[in-house]
Amino acid sequence: MADPIVETRGLKKYFSASKRSIGDAILRRQMPTVKAVDNINLQIREGEVLALVGESGSGKTTLGRLIATLETPSEGEVYFLGQKVTKQNRAAIRRQIQIVFQNPYESLDPRATVKGIVTEPLLRSKLSRNTKNATFKTVLEAVGLPNNFAERRPKDLSGGQRQRVAVARAIISYPKLIILDEPTSALDASVQSQVLNLLVDLRNEFNFSYLFITHNISIARFISDRVATMYAGQIIELGPTLKVIDTPKHPYTQALLKSVPTLETKEFQPPTGEVPSLVNLPAGCRYNPRCPYVMDICRSEYPEMFSVEDDDVACWLYK
Repeated sequence: MADPIVETRGLKKYFSASKRSIGDAILRRQMPTVKAVDNINLQIREGEVLALVGESGSGKTTLGRLIATLETPSEGEVYFLGQKVTKQNRAAIRRQIQIVFQNPYESLDPRATVKGIVTEPLLRSKLSRNTKNATFKTVLEAVGLPNNFAERRPKDLSGGQRQRVAVARAIISYPKLIILDEPTSALDASVQSQVLNLLVDLRNEFNFSYLFITHNISIARFISDRVATMYAGQIIELGPTLKVIDTPKHPYTQALLKSVPTLETKEFQPPTGEVPSLVNLPAGCRYNPRCPYVMDICRSEYPEMFSVEDDDVACWLYK
């Protein structure tokens, strides 16, 4: 088994739900807290694609930003290649992690050229100008863009071309980990397929490791080796992709899969109920208000992770 590139231990990220006033500080009022990420233990191995799935508001993007060192944890640690991330080494580690955001137009400098955007991660490198130019041409070819795009700007590109530029920028420094935050959700279906195929080809060619964040579990089936299901700030199921998708254990993962139409069903069956507020979370298992199998213990105690057939699942059904 490959060594982990990234490991999180007891990782938490809490935000204040409202701005603290002077009166609140004087009276030492405890402010309501958003528990965006709550006690995450996770590994991403070298050369693997780990898909992080769940509904909007589950904490997926915040977890990705914590791993990318763009956010500082409230509690817990992130380890990169066995080294704990600290203030002292954060900048050096950040250069080995790249992120591709959901909306390519918003994440690209509209005033910069394609060449300027893609080569930006190399600005502080000691590579010669000729080497940088050669690397740029190689990367542009790898993402399927012609060299004459070098002087174009984002407004001159289609959505798919912009996302290819964003991917080119992410891979030009050959990072250890690439975080892909809903990289195809803003694209048309045909363009989504092109970008997904591109990501698979690049992974096969360069042995990149991906954290692929998505709400679409069908995409996770296509691109990932393992799937982690996230709900209300916590990982509730984790295992090999085919194991999780073909025989899901957690009722929430089952509900997500039922919401995807297939050739057999052709009907949407979205999860019932509402996503809980991350400020006022239910006691016990956080899925219990929506779960069709809820038991008394589910309403009072949060389940530990149980191992079931190579799958880890936080559910009292498997005690």
